[in-house]
Amino acid sequence: MSQGVGWWPCPCRVSSVLNRDVKHFGKQHLFDGSEETCWNSDQGTSQWVTLDFPRPVKVSELHIQFQGGFSSRLCTLEGEELVKISELYPQDNHVEETVLDKLKITFGSSTDFFGRIVIYHLGVLGERL
Repeated sequence: MSQGVGWWPCPCRVSSVLNRDVKHFGKQHLFDGSEETCWNSDQGTSQWVTLDFPRPVKVSELHIQFQGGFSSRLCTLEGEELVKISELYPQDNHVEETVLDKLKITFGSSTDFFGRIVIYHLGVLGERL
């Protein structure tokens, strides 16, 4: 049975933040559980989020809540040494179970004309090892 991995506050990086306004749109809002806050990327192609887990995890599901109009048509998952794990479409949430301690999610092909991505919640389900 899958459980929340709960990596926060492990190191997390994002490709950009809208207008560099970290207080209002920074990466911390991906995990704060608030319906009022979000991570909002700046313009550009290929936005991403990288998670460095404190110990290996077996990832089985990925939950991402995008804002309509600012989502990704295709997400690419990469693990150790940026080896591609899989690609998934936002309506999918199951990923091929993979053991890793680093995960990079690349959001390609944004539905926004300027390439912005807005995420209210990011969750990784699996097992801590």
